Amino acid sequence: MNKKPNSGLLTRLRHSSAHVLARAVLELFPDTHIGFGPATDDGFYYDFGFAQPIGEDDLPAIEARMRRIIAAGEPFVYREIDLDEARHLFADQPLKLEVAEEIAAGRRVDVHGSSGDADEHLSTYRVGSFEDLCRGPHLASTADINPDALRLLRVSGAYWRGDESRPMLQRVYGTVWPAPVELEHYLDRRELAKQRDHRRIGEKLDLFAIDPNVGKGLPLWLPKGTAVRDALEDWAKATERRWGYQRIATPHISRAELYEVSGHLPYFTDDMYPPMSTDDGDYYLRPMNCPHHMAVFAARPHSYRDLPIRFAEYGTVYRYERSGELHGLLRVRGLTQNDAHIFCRLDQARDEFVAAMRLHAYYYDMLGIEDYHMVLALRDPANTEKYHDDEVMWDTAERITREAMEESGIPYLEERGGAAHYGPKIDFVLTSVTGRRYGASTSQLDLYLPMRFDLSFVNERGQPERPAAIHRAPLGSHERFIGFLIEHYGGAFPPWLAPVQVMVIPIGEAHCGYAHELAGRLFDEGIRVEVQQSGGTVAAAVRTAEEQKVPFMVIVGDREVADGSVSVRARGGQRLGTMGSGEFTDRLVRVVATKQREADLIG
Repeated sequence: MNKKPNSGLLTRLRHSSAHVLARAVLELFPDTHIGFGPATDDGFYYDFGFAQPIGEDDLPAIEARMRRIIAAGEPFVYREIDLDEARHLFADQPLKLEVAEEIAAGRRVDVHGSSGDADEHLSTYRVGSFEDLCRGPHLASTADINPDALRLLRVSGAYWRGDESRPMLQRVYGTVWPAPVELEHYLDRRELAKQRDHRRIGEKLDLFAIDPNVGKGLPLWLPKGTAVRDALEDWAKATERRWGYQRIATPHISRAELYEVSGHLPYFTDDMYPPMSTDDGDYYLRPMNCPHHMAVFAARPHSYRDLPIRFAEYGTVYRYERSGELHGLLRVRGLTQNDAHIFCRLDQARDEFVAAMRLHAYYYDMLGIEDYHMVLALRDPANTEKYHDDEVMWDTAERITREAMEESGIPYLEERGGAAHYGPKIDFVLTSVTGRRYGASTSQLDLYLPMRFDLSFVNERGQPERPAAIHRAPLGSHERFIGFLIEHYGGAFPPWLAPVQVMVIPIGEAHCGYAHELAGRLFDEGIRVEVQQSGGTVAAAVRTAEEQKVPFMVIVGDREVADGSVSVRARGGQRLGTMGSGEFTDRLVRVVATKQREADLIG
């Protein structure tokens, strides 16, 4: 499985539909400035500078015009042009002309949503009266687009080329599929995704909040969200201890010199918060943990007998993401990473890398995530200034990475242009039950930073030798990963992760003492428990617990008080019957400890 993602017929179908969208818009709104319109994983979009902003009530008319264009069956015609012709062709389109000038000057064009490949010449595609600056590829004709499998979806704002200092445009999103039934399946998944939007569920379940006075992209974890966060972190720490990791802790800020040594300055400067000037020089909020972990390794001498050394940290980092890209927990400015760095001999690197990838798979399998794959991000040969220039180091890192990926048995794709400046990297992509894909975590074999930091260990010949480093973060950032889990589970976390694991519901006032006594025993066993004592009906209390996605409800009345039992229900309405309170506690503790689902309480 090594083909480029989103390649082939589906990409051409969606890219061609984006051009049809742009033509339809210009026919209906002739004074519009056009940006770019790439294919995406589930459709396409096009960015427009409208003379007067449009709304989603304009989409039906645009879609109807697209259908007329499709019905005409006109071909997509490719041609190469020179700069003078581009200036004439796009005289009334300043956004297109800006990019044409850059391409003609030999500069790499990095348009938000583009493939990232370098342009070698100016080229266009024409369909009917509409001609667009484009490298393609496209379908043969508009007749190859099924109008019954096409739908415009929404309008949003987008800065030109993703830059906040540039004009705000309007982005029109659409989707298209080979057949109408595929469109219907997609729309069903999209509706499910709306219902499971982590921002909506996070609000309803009191998991997190964003306060403008704290800052954009800096979530506040509320008590229930913190319970989920802590459960995930405790599990990861215990797991990694068994897998041979040692925990460390490093500062949230560092002197600029640290990032000059690592090489992140100047490559990463645009994504970092501005420096803080002190009498000791400039300090930065750390954007990643890697340089600190290099410094930890360098703090003490090491022998080959010590290796591999695996340092792990839940390290909070800060990145200045653009405002338009912030999105709930999925794109934030302050994030806590499940990070680690493995230092080993080069001949240990493949086995250590395989083990790191299998740790990723272990976590995902335990969480019930079945659909995931890896993406091998390689250098862009047309943009070499982005990377270090040691070819031997690049070739070695890429060879070992490929060998480890093959041995892991996890499916993977390849993608050029996404490598870090110090080496190729692997991104793990998860697909939730809604069909949404998430870049969850990253692993990298790094031969560059150990050289930058002059790291060494004493080998068996008593000589200094450079270690290899492996970066890995199987659970990525807490923020993004929990955002994914909220949507994947629809807020109905498995019992071990649920913010409240048991709701005890007394039938009447006379049963409250027993309810609180039971809750106290559960609390002492480490169970997250609440007593629902609202004074309403049992049915209302059960409904509240269901709305809060509590895995288990325990109802106690006269009979339960008399014989020390509990009547247990699982969320979703399943009645698990009556059992002794001690038996229930033992079973629940086992279910939580072994990360099982609700139904396993019966066994």
